[in-house]
Amino acid sequence: MSFIKSLSWVFMFLALGSFVGFSQTTTNVFEIENPDYNLSPYTGMTKQHWKDAALYLLEGAFSYINTLDDPMKFPKQPGKSYPHNESRVPTEKLEGLCRTLFVAAPLLKETPDLVINNINVADYYRYQIGKLTDVNSESYIVPRPKNGGPSQNLVEFGALALSMLISPDVLWEPLPQETKDNLASIMLSYGDGPTVDSNWKFFNIFVLSFFKEQGYTVNEDLLVEYLEKSLTHYRGQGWYNDSPAYDYYSMWAFQMYGMIWSEYFGKQHYPEIADKFITNFKDLKYNYPYLFSEDGKMIMYGRSISYRIGAIIPFPLMGLLDDKQDINFGWMRRISSGVIRQFFTHPDFMKDQVPTLGFYGAFEPAVQVYSCRGSVYWMGKAFLGLLVPDDNPFWTATENNGAWDETFKKDEVYNNFQEASEILITDYPNIGASEIRAWCHEKVKDDWQKFRSTENYNRLSYNSAFPWQADGEHGEVAMNYVIKNKNNDWEALRLYNFKKFEDGVYYRDVILETDENIKFSLADIPLSNGILRVDRNESDKPISMRLGHYALPQLKSEIIVKKKKVKGYEATIIDNGRYQLAMIPIMGWDKTEVLFTTDLHPETECSKVINVEKNESVSNTLKSKIYITLMLWKKSGQKWTTNQLTPIKNIKLLENGGIDIKIKGSKTKTINY
Repeated sequence: MSFIKSLSWVFMFLALGSFVGFSQTTTNVFEIENPDYNLSPYTGMTKQHWKDAALYLLEGAFSYINTLDDPMKFPKQPGKSYPHNESRVPTEKLEGLCRTLFVAAPLLKETPDLVINNINVADYYRYQIGKLTDVNSESYIVPRPKNGGPSQNLVEFGALALSMLISPDVLWEPLPQETKDNLASIMLSYGDGPTVDSNWKFFNIFVLSFFKEQGYTVNEDLLVEYLEKSLTHYRGQGWYNDSPAYDYYSMWAFQMYGMIWSEYFGKQHYPEIADKFITNFKDLKYNYPYLFSEDGKMIMYGRSISYRIGAIIPFPLMGLLDDKQDINFGWMRRISSGVIRQFFTHPDFMKDQVPTLGFYGAFEPAVQVYSCRGSVYWMGKAFLGLLVPDDNPFWTATENNGAWDETFKKDEVYNNFQEASEILITDYPNIGASEIRAWCHEKVKDDWQKFRSTENYNRLSYNSAFPWQADGEHGEVAMNYVIKNKNNDWEALRLYNFKKFEDGVYYRDVILETDENIKFSLADIPLSNGILRVDRNESDKPISMRLGHYALPQLKSEIIVKKKKVKGYEATIIDNGRYQLAMIPIMGWDKTEVLFTTDLHPETECSKVINVEKNESVSNTLKSKIYITLMLWKKSGQKWTTNQLTPIKNIKLLENGGIDIKIKGSKTKTINY
């Protein structure tokens, strides 16, 4: 029997399977009780602790439920998230209901008499599901009009169908037949209809599949069409394209949906299609684990980042594969439990007993307009991993650090390029961090929801140790260029075109959205302690521009700023007690500044970032201007050596426009744009 301290309650998971709440605890941060450091030497977490984490999350939601009539409706976070009017409230309630069910469904499958806050959880969900069909209820969902398009209701009904598919004996079978028939009519009105050309097709797929499983007549031609179209999104090496982005939706949507659908429906009804999804899923193990840091932290990257731990769901689902021989399950669980710890043990993760919309705490720049407060429970997909049996190697293997211990060596850098998706994953053993470079090519004027053109995607790279910082109004920028445009505003680069990955160099071209004559050829060279940028300005006019390093949050004390002269160059170093960042302009730049910023960083109110700046004059309008910049890092407390701050031995500009760069301890790299 284990205890869980969470929010304002302490709960006991009793032998009979019920869960009873006690009030007045002293902490609202998840605590791992009785950690098992024999099985899990890095995190202490076992399958029981995953259940504890799920219950911790679910209890926060049920703190708003005192009667069966209370909806899963939570305090709105100020800002762009919905609802902004009463017309969206029914959908808000539907999100809260269907998304918390991702957490509850696997628990109910094992413990159907689960009780939280004196509420029988299964009774609550069945009652609320019934209210969706009651025309006199405020939670009633109107069927899709005859010519109606896809909507958020389709999304949530797809989620509901998935949960009912994995636990029909608890969530479906006890419902009255009239409720079943009414629910089928409403849900199929959405499922048997139009969708969005993205992962959304799976919402239709799950609705149609579930009701076919229950004996209802469904549009099987449409089901097969959407299944086959979903498979066309696969690009290889584990990545699906979500029209047009590559991000965590490839994992917590396409890959997860494909495996769950195959396991609970596809293998029986459409085995050939299920085989294709499973084959695509098998590719994950070669690349996706490298996207996580040595201590199992995920990178802040892409939209819907408030779903957080949902990114780990492919790892436990690997346990459902028939062929498990070449999977390091100890590493897969180490990553997964590390991500749970990353957020659940963070003091800013919860507010009002509900996860915030943000990364750690609330962070408005990372919020999308399609999210409400209950949207965060999409992260509950991670707990579908509890469906994997207790004796599966995902749960029984001893935790290990995989490639970080077996392959990676200090003072080296490891690049994992995935040709089909043009994604570069880089691992840095010296600080145990991971990094990603991926697609971004979205104009603000075309980005009506304002997320694919923003900092969620337009950074030059994203790193597990340094979450992305939002741009400031006065040109403050982290890990990107900003250009002074014709309106005298600082405009971030976002229209990238990948060119090639060659000899350890990642090449892209980029143009400024508001002026196609402002353009650059970019070359990223990951080093053991940072990044060497060798970029060429191809513009035909003078410009003012800035380039920013990653940003550091201010922690317990003020961030220390130092300047250091090294072999004719000046290194600017900032240190927040956790990490140090150094920026050294090698060629092309006028000046270096350390900018103090507020309300731009996802971890803390105050932060600092190093920017280099260039203001070109009319007389300096020649094309092919070279800008070479070192962007380095170390853990706090470690000394910088001269070789670390000046890793470049020689630079030679070639007549053909290329550049030879000799890096100490390495061969000469020839930059050919």
